[in-house]
Amino acid sequence: MELIQKPIPRFHNEPILVLILGFITCGLYLIYWNIKSAEVINAVAEREIVSTPIAIFSGCCFPVNLYFYYLIGKDGLPAIYQRTNQQPNDQTVLLLVLGFFFPMVSAMIVQGEINKLYND
Repeated sequence: MELIQKPIPRFHNEPILVLILGFITCGLYLIYWNIKSAEVINAVAEREIVSTPIAIFSGCCFPVNLYFYYLIGKDGLPAIYQRTNQQPNDQTVLLLVLGFFFPMVSAMIVQGEINKLYND
C-alpha cells in the first residue's frame, strides 16, 4: 500500500518581503503570515503543530508570539528538514531570541526554510 502525501499549500515569498511588509503594516502582515506559514507547516508535518488561534494571536499578543516560534522551532522546522532531506538543525533558541526582539527577522528565517519546499 502506497502512502499518498497531501499537497503542500503554496506560500512562497522572499524573506526580505516579509520584513518590509511587516514594517510597512506595523506588524499586521505578520498575522496573515503566521496563519499561512502554520498551514504549510501543518501540511508538511501531516498533523497540527500550530493551531489557527495560536497563529492569529501570536501576531498581536507578545507571549503567544514566543510560543509560536517555539512550536515552529521544535516541531515545524524539523518536519521541513525531513521533507527536504536537509540535515536537522535546531533553531528554536535563535527563533525565540529573535522573536523576542525582532519577530520579523524570525519570520524571515522561517520563510527561508519554507521556501526550500518549493525549490524542487
